[in-house]
Amino acid sequence: MQILRKTDLEAFRKARELGPAGVISLLKEKGLSGRGGAAFPVWKKWEYTLNAQADEKFVLCNADEGEPGTFKDKFIIKNNPETLIEGILIAAQVIGATRAFIYLRGEYEHLRRGLERVIDSILKESKSEVEINIVVGAGAYVCGEETAIIKSIEGFRGQPYFKPPYPPVEGLWGKPTIVNNVETLANVPQAILFDDWIEDLRLFSLSGNVTKPGIYELTEGTNLSELIALGKPKNRIKAVYFGCFGGCMPYAAMELSPEKVCVKNCAIGSYSIIAVDEKQSILDVALSVAEFYAHESCGKCTPCREGTIRIWELLEKIKKKKATNDDIDTLKDLAEQIRETSLCGLGQTATTHVLTALAHFRNEFVKEA
Repeated sequence: MQILRKTDLEAFRKARELGPAGVISLLKEKGLSGRGGAAFPVWKKWEYTLNAQADEKFVLCNADEGEPGTFKDKFIIKNNPETLIEGILIAAQVIGATRAFIYLRGEYEHLRRGLERVIDSILKESKSEVEINIVVGAGAYVCGEETAIIKSIEGFRGQPYFKPPYPPVEGLWGKPTIVNNVETLANVPQAILFDDWIEDLRLFSLSGNVTKPGIYELTEGTNLSELIALGKPKNRIKAVYFGCFGGCMPYAAMELSPEKVCVKNCAIGSYSIIAVDEKQSILDVALSVAEFYAHESCGKCTPCREGTIRIWELLEKIKKKKATNDDIDTLKDLAEQIRETSLCGLGQTATTHVLTALAHFRNEFVKEA
């Protein structure tokens, strides 16, 4: 797998020779984009942070992998932490930061000691003076959002805030901050060092009703049927979910790329695929996801705080066969209102699973009502 290739600090040394402008130019040429879901060009984020005027700057590695069905960052931390740390050092070197943070998902705390040993080893070998600290989250899904992470590290409740200003201009403690996720930063040294590095390779987290769930490295645009076949499902797959926030669609042979998936009113996000077979109820999946969002809402904005609970209650009503067609219409209307009026990405995508399920599998809801 490309993501497991070691760079042994050779990329760090090359980055020193290239200088900040040279590294940014090379990453632009290589086409490295963020792997956290937004696919924002890495070079552009780094350039904004480099050009921002401040007496101190920070690098923040987002390892708060809270999206259900996503476990690619955990895979990297366990199998190639050295290259990840090297990526953090390169980012710090480019923008002139002397402090970096790894915000580690609370459920990944068991990985902390091993990661700390790697950090000590890499810092000693590289002779870098960058200080890298690990901050373990408390298990809040919303802290996957960059501004919520910033607040959490600063010692406040992990809640998002309005943007702009964006972190490259005003992030941690009001200073310019690079925020990149684990997969993105692990790709940085590889993109810098290897001429045969392939930008289109992605890590897919496959789970659900398959017998061989796991991480699969495939080219963007790979057919969905190929990925599902690798998972070896026992029964016929009828639907796939793109994590929780990306929505669902009927299973069919199609290219796995942001452009193709968006046509289905879904979002491929962090390339998480949850397979649902013909024996699984879509309503049951919707209930599970709705309960997750109701629990994980940070409570800052009313549409998400109150709306996610109402969504869950309506789905419960349908499950108990006490609902009418009007209730299903209300479910759809409420889901649309939450999507349009919530403050951050959590609320804005908290009902995508409901809207897409109703668009494609409304008959299953009507049947249960």
